[in-house]
Amino acid sequence: MSKYDLLLKGGTIVDGQKTPRYTGDLAIAQGKIAKIGQISDFEAVRVFDAKDLVVAPGFIDLHTHFDSQIFWDPYCTMSGWHGVTSVVIGNCGFGFAPVRPEDRERSMLTLERNEAIRATTMAAGMPWDWVTFPQFLDSLQQTPKGVNVLSYMGLAPLMSWVMGLENAKGRPATPEEQQTMCGLLGEAIDAGACGFSAQIMGEDSVQRDYDGTPMITDIMSPDDLIAFARVLKEKGKGFIQVLGADFELFEKVAEISGRPVIWNTLEFGTDQHGNTYGYWRDILKWLEDCNSRGNQIYGHAVTCNIESQFSLDEWNLFDGIPSWRDVTLGTLAERMQKMGDPILRQALKDDFDSIRAKQKERPTDPINGAFFTAITDMVLAEAQTPENKNLEGYTVGEIAQKQNRHPVDVMLDISISEGLKTVFQRTPPEVDMEAMRETINSPFILPGLSDGGAHMKFLTTGRYPTDFIGRLVRDNKLMDLEQAHWRLSGYSALAAGFTDRGFLREGSPADIIVYDYDKLNSLPPERLHDFPANDWRLVQKSEGYRLTIVNGEVTFEDGECTGRTPGELLRHGHADQH
Repeated sequence: MSKYDLLLKGGTIVDGQKTPRYTGDLAIAQGKIAKIGQISDFEAVRVFDAKDLVVAPGFIDLHTHFDSQIFWDPYCTMSGWHGVTSVVIGNCGFGFAPVRPEDRERSMLTLERNEAIRATTMAAGMPWDWVTFPQFLDSLQQTPKGVNVLSYMGLAPLMSWVMGLENAKGRPATPEEQQTMCGLLGEAIDAGACGFSAQIMGEDSVQRDYDGTPMITDIMSPDDLIAFARVLKEKGKGFIQVLGADFELFEKVAEISGRPVIWNTLEFGTDQHGNTYGYWRDILKWLEDCNSRGNQIYGHAVTCNIESQFSLDEWNLFDGIPSWRDVTLGTLAERMQKMGDPILRQALKDDFDSIRAKQKERPTDPINGAFFTAITDMVLAEAQTPENKNLEGYTVGEIAQKQNRHPVDVMLDISISEGLKTVFQRTPPEVDMEAMRETINSPFILPGLSDGGAHMKFLTTGRYPTDFIGRLVRDNKLMDLEQAHWRLSGYSALAAGFTDRGFLREGSPADIIVYDYDKLNSLPPERLHDFPANDWRLVQKSEGYRLTIVNGEVTFEDGECTGRTPGELLRHGHADQH
């Protein structure tokens, strides 16, 4: 009788612990790594020839919004297509628990604009068989999964549950409300939540509610955030994810909680919203200073280019600009009417000109709405009418110059003439590789970030692990492969409280990828109509991965899904709890 279920024979093992690579065999039995060394073929049910292939731990995707998608897409694609075997959901303070039945529609609408996924899609794809956060975890546990999942408790649904939506957006919590919320957070931690998350970006937040107002946590009281930090101190477990630029507050959260904090996000230019939190080198220095003071804060860096393609019927990534929000709220017909309104149009042009002037004066400073001026470099990729077909391939700036018109007028007039369906495309400037080298080799930087489950009509940043290995390590040689896999798996696991994953070690769960180093790449973008309620998304698949293995079972082989769903809910960072 065979001792092992699967034998990976003769691969180059990179174990996620910065151990120098070596050639060896790896045997899997009952979902775990049973043996690493020299193993006879006859001892295994299946032998996979891994000669000239890399055998490494599956990637850990720390920043995703698969809170709804996981219920209809067990593999959390795109992440699952790019070697990811574990995801963390509930980032930025967002989530769907606790939520009362009568508040479900509003909770989905809250994330419709923010994450650019239709509420009708969420409603069609989610079972909504929970009310409380512990019940949400139970639902996740019962759901077939092709990846492992760890969940924060988002503070927005928690505060809405206790305070009511309007109160949560309008004032600090009362002492009684604060006590109740902290008690519920404690219950969530006991049930297996990995900690809590919050987006703290103020009144001018670039990620807005469906009605154009800030998200709850954007304007929450610092005292309430500190109270939540004390819960983790009392529990002695969990970690925290925060997004924003209140560096003093975030360090205080780390100090009071005594727990790790993952800070988002380090950008070299701007993020997908055109937002930035400061000069990257200043942020690296801040992280070093925090950790030297004993406050464990990790910076999460965007390591792949943020390329985008979009049409204005779905686009929400200029939301840091009030004039943009004014014209993009309401039905499609209402939005088109407002975009054509001369007064509202002039406000947009004035903001464009003002932002551009600030950029010229202060090229390295954070400027709210900076991405808006990038429309001049956006290419008209797909016209929908014969009248505009001859403009395909030109940038908005080139068309504006040719027609002697303002770029805002050009983009909006073309879009309105095509029912806001015109597709524009932006390829950002290439990041300086020496800046990238310094950043990703910083001791307190984690690579990323996918935003998986969000912004899927514009972005394909879920490809970041493939991009990291292929572009940054193989093509540009910014670090060695051993450290790359440690950053993408072992170090990410450590930061996020995974207790038994992120590395290849005998006795550990067999979350493993096998890939061809020379052939690893992302495939071109494509649109898939594969979401509930006939919804679509923009994706990039991959090539070069031979096997993706989750808890000992092959979920993808040579790019094809096997249909197996061995993923686990990781309560407290591992699958054996509860």
